[in-house]
Amino acid sequence: MARWDKILSLPVQSPPKFEFSSADLEWAKVEGWSDNIEKVAFIPFDRVDNFLSGESANKDFPTRFYVEARRSPKIRVHPSKEKVDGVIEFAMYRCAFGPDDRREGGSVRPSRNTYVRKKKSAGRPSIKRGCQCYFFVKRLVAKPYAALIIYKQDKHVDEKGLPCHGPQDARAVGTRAMFAPYISDDLLRLLASLIHIGFSVETIMHIRHELIEKPGSPFNHDDFVTHRYVRRLERRIRRSKFELDEDDAVSIEMWADEHESDIFFREDYSDSEPFILGIQTEWQLQQMIKFGDNSLMAYDSRFGTNKLKHPVHSLLVFDSDKKAIPIAWIIAPRSASGDAYKWIRALHRRVRSKTSTWKLAGFIVDDPLADVLTIREVFQCSVLICFWRVRRAWHKNLVEKCLETEMRSEMFGRLGQAITSICKGNAGLDLFENFMDDFIDCSDFVEYFRAVWFPRIGMWTAALKSLPLAGQETCSAMECYHHNLKLMLLNEKDPSVYQRTDWLVDKLYSKAHSCFFLDQYPGKEDFARYMKVKYVSGLTSWQRALEIPDSDVLLEDNKCAQVISQHVREKAHVVWNPGSEFALCDCNWSGMGNLCKHVLKVSCMYRRKRSAAPSMSLFKFNQTLINMLHCPPQDSLIRDHAISLAVCVQDLLEKHGIGGSATGVSDGVTEREHLMEQMVIPTENGSGIQDVHTGVGGDLNGETAFAQVRTVNGERGESTGQVNGCSEMDVDLVSMCTSPLGLLSADGIFSSDSSVGKEDRNSLKTGLGFSETFSSNNTSFLIGGSEFREDMISKGVCLDLLDGTLAGSMMDVDPQPIQLPMFRCEIH
Repeated sequence: MARWDKILSLPVQSPPKFEFSSADLEWAKVEGWSDNIEKVAFIPFDRVDNFLSGESANKDFPTRFYVEARRSPKIRVHPSKEKVDGVIEFAMYRCAFGPDDRREGGSVRPSRNTYVRKKKSAGRPSIKRGCQCYFFVKRLVAKPYAALIIYKQDKHVDEKGLPCHGPQDARAVGTRAMFAPYISDDLLRLLASLIHIGFSVETIMHIRHELIEKPGSPFNHDDFVTHRYVRRLERRIRRSKFELDEDDAVSIEMWADEHESDIFFREDYSDSEPFILGIQTEWQLQQMIKFGDNSLMAYDSRFGTNKLKHPVHSLLVFDSDKKAIPIAWIIAPRSASGDAYKWIRALHRRVRSKTSTWKLAGFIVDDPLADVLTIREVFQCSVLICFWRVRRAWHKNLVEKCLETEMRSEMFGRLGQAITSICKGNAGLDLFENFMDDFIDCSDFVEYFRAVWFPRIGMWTAALKSLPLAGQETCSAMECYHHNLKLMLLNEKDPSVYQRTDWLVDKLYSKAHSCFFLDQYPGKEDFARYMKVKYVSGLTSWQRALEIPDSDVLLEDNKCAQVISQHVREKAHVVWNPGSEFALCDCNWSGMGNLCKHVLKVSCMYRRKRSAAPSMSLFKFNQTLINMLHCPPQDSLIRDHAISLAVCVQDLLEKHGIGGSATGVSDGVTEREHLMEQMVIPTENGSGIQDVHTGVGGDLNGETAFAQVRTVNGERGESTGQVNGCSEMDVDLVSMCTSPLGLLSADGIFSSDSSVGKEDRNSLKTGLGFSETFSSNNTSFLIGGSEFREDMISKGVCLDLLDGTLAGSMMDVDPQPIQLPMFRCEIH
């Protein structure tokens, strides 16, 4: 009993790495059977596979562990006494190089009469070298969420105590026993992906031979892959079929039963509940952990709505090249939008079971009806909205229904002005009514707009006013993903397959997954030249715009601009409404309704010359900063913490080139200090913040907005050829160009700093005049109900739900004067 008391008191360890080994754990030694000392440790039960992968990747003893014994005993709970060491599941793992020894003079265990031959052998007899390494994995009744690892023998040695495989074994040098006995999961995934997109076996083997012939090979067992192995894999993939049963519902259930490890949420067809299937492979989970931690995640909610039986919902993260990577696919009918909270919670539980420190910095939605409150509650992050889908639909239908170029550009510009005014909180539905009255001559588009979009404008207006707007870089990345997925899926000769869910699941799991995996593969240059169709390789429109030199852009007037083609130098593309987020271009990519590189480049040039208003995402960024100034915390501790956080954010922006330049020193005072002094200088009559209030919040039409929020010498930035407070493209500080340290989530202000306790947070809420309608979870500050909203509106507070918190915006009442002391922040 004392032994189990010691074991159960051990903590559950979950290393931050995706794959970890015994070297990453702290082991406790306990007395086992026959007075043997055993090493024990607890890990999360969901991470046993990660432990096996990390333990197999031992550099000194590469191997693979197999299950020699497994059982799930029936637990009989006594009504008055519960067993302390009750086991729910038990498995015994052995090194694939043992325990039999097929070497000369080795011993082999005698055959058992009761032995039943398994479908998968424990290892080829030729690789058995008498390794004695093995351990137990137990799932206890006392800790069902954890797995108890009991290492009986942690050394890869034979019965004589000598190394029996790997580089440490002198007899294994020069043989395959130096490496793992099987090919790695990465190579198996690579081979399957190449076969799925159409590579022949001969081409694959030719590529492998080129790699093996490099100096220093072989590196591991992957270099010994044979033509026969690849041929058998190709035959198995070619003979597989998506239609496992004539009934689509039965077929998809059979597929789900075979791929349980790649499904994070599942609800089968029933009369009471809608069908929902959430797919996430091991590779997608790795990308979610790698690129989603302290970064952004986007939600593409309506792919295939018009063609597929069930639309595809995609969750995306952005890699280092700012390209969208799908980290999960959810297949659900349109009627199941209200059940999104189920798979959102399931996905969050899965990623947190792998790494408990994973946290989002922001979640981008493209649907105003998305469950924003659930997203904030689960992911504890800010929620932004992306307007790319609406803009693309308007753009595409304008090209089809309005043939006159000048009329088309004027109509698109008016729509853009209406959206801009809505985002700034100055207008409502009357702008769109006036739009339809003014352009009644273009009856085709007006009728389309009145029938399709005017009934939805109300919910979009509410979303654009309450949520921050994502930038154009996000729009271009999501458009690129949408286009690539359309090429992969919606090009079948037989359109009847679109009405089968099993076909859709098979396409996503095989072809689409393979294309995105190969695009992220580190050695993709080795086989890129053999690809017949390149689905996802290449840059987004945003990245392509960065490659266009400024000399190829001719800014004529405010109505149009010209950009010389990068492929045909004699041709120039015309951009109408230059500098606007609703600009048009005559190139083919823009004709399909997408944001093209020419529009983005012209917008960058106009904003760099201060000839165009800032983008809406940048306006939201500055507006949020002003709202923070209008709601100063009353508690001094909270105020000091807020100042330190602001300086930290400014430091990150300047270090990684996101913020403005800090050059131009004048008597030891930088431009940044001039800007800060100007922002906090109170007016002589004490009526408020002079430059900030008039320069940012005062003009909402965009002509002179932000003009006064510059340096004291307004000509200094232009004379030195630098852009103050803006990035390389789009002049958006909320660009996705994140630093290696990731993005900061404002939720972490109160949750991660232990110095700001519950009393301080209550003091902050009291100082802001907030009622007690807040959620009990102080890290999220979620809206409780309609009474709370009415209470806030009655106080003149605009509910700007940025970062899951309340940023009070006194847009309807005069702000109280804020007297801030003069200070300078020097960032080292």
